[in-house]
Amino acid sequence: MNIDQRLALIKQVGEEILTEEELRTLLETKKHPVAYDGFEPSGHPHIAQGVLRAINVNKMIKAGIHFKMYAADWHAWTNLKFGGDLEKIQIAGDYLIEVWKACGMDTEKVEFIRATDVVGDQEYWKKVVKIAQASTVNRIIRCGQIMGRAESEVQQASQILYPCMQCADIFEFKADITQLGMDQRKVNVLAREVGPKLGWWSPVVISHHMLMGLQEPPKVGTAEERATAMKMSKSKPDTAIFMEDSAEDVVRKISKAYCPEKQVQENPILEYAKYLIFEQVSSMIIKRPAKFGGNAEFHSYEELAEAYSVGQLHPMDLKNSVAEHINNILEPIRKKLSKGKAQQLMNQVKSFQVTR
Repeated sequence: MNIDQRLALIKQVGEEILTEEELRTLLETKKHPVAYDGFEPSGHPHIAQGVLRAINVNKMIKAGIHFKMYAADWHAWTNLKFGGDLEKIQIAGDYLIEVWKACGMDTEKVEFIRATDVVGDQEYWKKVVKIAQASTVNRIIRCGQIMGRAESEVQQASQILYPCMQCADIFEFKADITQLGMDQRKVNVLAREVGPKLGWWSPVVISHHMLMGLQEPPKVGTAEERATAMKMSKSKPDTAIFMEDSAEDVVRKISKAYCPEKQVQENPILEYAKYLIFEQVSSMIIKRPAKFGGNAEFHSYEELAEAYSVGQLHPMDLKNSVAEHINNILEPIRKKLSKGKAQQLMNQVKSFQVTR
């Protein structure tokens, strides 16, 4: 695979790249650049954390990237997940790894790291302090979005540590690339700014799309506030599809989902078709009675979106098809999670009380 092919594959993952020119240079000068993503073990994983994350990581690996997945258990601890119970957080992290294996992530080529294995190193905490010294309190509070919280919700002193730690992680892991969601953009930009000032480097930022929840998007608010409110969230269980959801759960949730007629933008049902279904199938069949035009087959997302935008597809027909395809994706994963170590961890996590 040449540089252009590798770059094109990575661009399928990155909704925004800071910057494409720097990424090209990195691919030209380093055979296997290091990318990292940190995940906060905080409850039952949904399809964006499971299925979509596996899709994106596999693309990065195929493009020749060495990928490090970071179980940010101490970060979740500072953010009061599971009521601040570190042991429960770590069990949830172990379960998420089993979910990724079940989703087909090439885990043999992924390096998994726990915060617990890092925080005992004095050099790590030196990085955290240096970043804190190079930042203002207001700047760190504005990074509250990375914790799934608005600035006004950053109340505990422990939450001030979180962005400083996450920024330090990048340099601790010698990551050339930060490959996280768009909701993590602020801390990645902070790293690009403070890195060179502290004698380190400016990482390339590849931000992937945040899959929408099934609820209607807010009509008001800043772009950042709307983006945070729209993303799939464990704190809104009826608007998220979880890896453990039954086929009936999926059908029920999607049937109630926001899906306005002829609207393509900010339509979660079409998003699932684009980012999940067409990543798995070469064509999508919408089943309809003959009196409503009969079955319709689409060979690309663009073809599907165009037909929907002009009213050739009814929202309920689209919903029924998307629910069926999502269940087809989830069914083999459900079977893998229903036995052995995965099932044991799943049952433990299910017994925990999830806190925001």
